[in-house]
Amino acid sequence: MLLVDDDPDTRGMMQTVLAQRGAQVTAASSAAEALAHVDRETPDVLLSDIGMPGMDGYALIRELRERPAARDIPAAALTAYAHADDRGQAIAAGYQVHVAKPVQPAELVAVVASLVGRT
Repeated sequence: MLLVDDDPDTRGMMQTVLAQRGAQVTAASSAAEALAHVDRETPDVLLSDIGMPGMDGYALIRELRERPAARDIPAAALTAYAHADDRGQAIAAGYQVHVAKPVQPAELVAVVASLVGRT
């Protein structure tokens, strides 16, 4: 899976939680870094922060949905923007799931499991 978050503490916590559950996690600190990774290897799942400097998570998912190899990657938006219209904007941009931060470890694992079709 590919995890994208510009905050090193948040990124590290999520990477640790998911790795402890058996996920192979590649972490990226920016949308540009994430795009470069996707050019090398298509992840099974994308978890991305929305509010990042430079290219935000909305622009990232739109860019990925334009690429044939990345068009169908299951993706979750992880964001402090938790209003109903924020959820709608994330879904409209191309994410399947919108998760409000701070996300609890059990919820994070459940979101990834649902995206990959596991319980």
